[in-house]
Amino acid sequence: MWFPRLASDRVLRACPRDAPFALIVEKNNTVELYCLNQQAERQGLHRGMRHTDARIFCPDLQSSPADPQADQRFLHALARWARRYCPWVGLEGGDGLVMDITGVAHLFGGEAGMLVDIRRRLARAGLAVRIGLADTRGAAWALAHHGEGVASGEMLPHIGPLPVAALRLDAASCIALERLGLRTIGDLAALPRAALTRRFGQDVLMRLDQALGDQPEQVSPLAEPPHYRVRLTLPEPIGLSDDVMAGTASLLERLCARLKANEAGARVLCLTLGRVDQASQQVELRLARPLRDAGRILPLFKRGVDQVDAGFGIERLQLVAAQIEPLPAQQISHAQSAQNAPNNELYDLITRIGSRIGLENVRRFLPADSHIPERDHLIAAAAFSEPAGPWISPRPRPGLMFRPEPISGDGPLPPRRFRWRRMALSTARATGPERIAPEWWMQDDNWHRGIRDYWHVETLEGRRLWLFHTPQNPGWFVQGEFA
Repeated sequence: MWFPRLASDRVLRACPRDAPFALIVEKNNTVELYCLNQQAERQGLHRGMRHTDARIFCPDLQSSPADPQADQRFLHALARWARRYCPWVGLEGGDGLVMDITGVAHLFGGEAGMLVDIRRRLARAGLAVRIGLADTRGAAWALAHHGEGVASGEMLPHIGPLPVAALRLDAASCIALERLGLRTIGDLAALPRAALTRRFGQDVLMRLDQALGDQPEQVSPLAEPPHYRVRLTLPEPIGLSDDVMAGTASLLERLCARLKANEAGARVLCLTLGRVDQASQQVELRLARPLRDAGRILPLFKRGVDQVDAGFGIERLQLVAAQIEPLPAQQISHAQSAQNAPNNELYDLITRIGSRIGLENVRRFLPADSHIPERDHLIAAAAFSEPAGPWISPRPRPGLMFRPEPISGDGPLPPRRFRWRRMALSTARATGPERIAPEWWMQDDNWHRGIRDYWHVETLEGRRLWLFHTPQNPGWFVQGEFA
């Protein structure tokens, strides 16, 4: 199956347009057409054409940037869909699929019935497709790209009139053959094989033999994605928490071995316990970091397993890694391993706390690129962020900050006596000022007064406060307190 307009059909499925449409891509310092719909092709446009030239020929051309990665994901989705017809489905280039339907066509009313069903379903999905069916993979490719049809038996009468490009040869070989007058597969097959080998090498003959069936060519199906699901059926029901933990340990060993083989780590694990009365209970474990260490994961299940109601007994256990993240192997030294051990304990602690209050509620402070005191840090979930630093500040900052609270005072120097939160305070020593200007590109009502002059004030009563003065609109405020 060849999808000649795979990329444009994918985009138009989500946003239909009744106008000439093309996907564009930047190549060699110019913008070219990548894939077109049928209306754009009727206007004389083609792939590889410069976008500026295409707009001259078709002023009403609509365009969007191409996304080759999304196209490949869509092609893989089509390959999964095609498995409804046969189990052997592979990719054919970047815009086609190859299927080995040997022994399954009768399930759909024969080969003709299968082709009708495929075309009907793809047309309903808004996808243009050209299908070639033959006894060999090479002949099927040739028919799909250069003469859609069905061929069986002897291949040469069916594909002989097709051009030599139908043999999946490179452009240079096709041009060289055409210059010699060999324009069709039939012309090429009529020549002596020794002369072709001396002139063009083995590739041309190999492709010809594959198309004619003289040389086998297998279909390599897409590999199944790894499944991170393990089960355990018990000969006798269990009900003790220690027995359930022992079964969970056995499942974790198998699951972590599979994760390690694929260099992945589990972020969310779901343990399902099947009881004798056909009821089931689940224990979900959300980890602060992706893990595949059974020894570290097992104790984290303890709290959830202790809360399970075993009923008349548990006879089935199933462990599923519901969320997977890449976790490549790292080469570390003995010193680095010891240094990272406290971090592992911290993440395990975050997991335990998060199982009670939610991982999103365990947060950490991160430095931000701003000189404004209220914006020099961010608050992010510890489980979904990495520690950053170091914290760099030209002057000490108070450990406790709050909204500015006005106090009485006149002049640019800190007041000798003032009242704050119903307390009478006297200034013993003042350090400053530190002038901070607002960030003009940010909208903040708290900074509409303009610049601020900050002072570190120590009072006779023992309070160490962070005060600031607004010169443009004279006034004094308290914004923080040092420990």
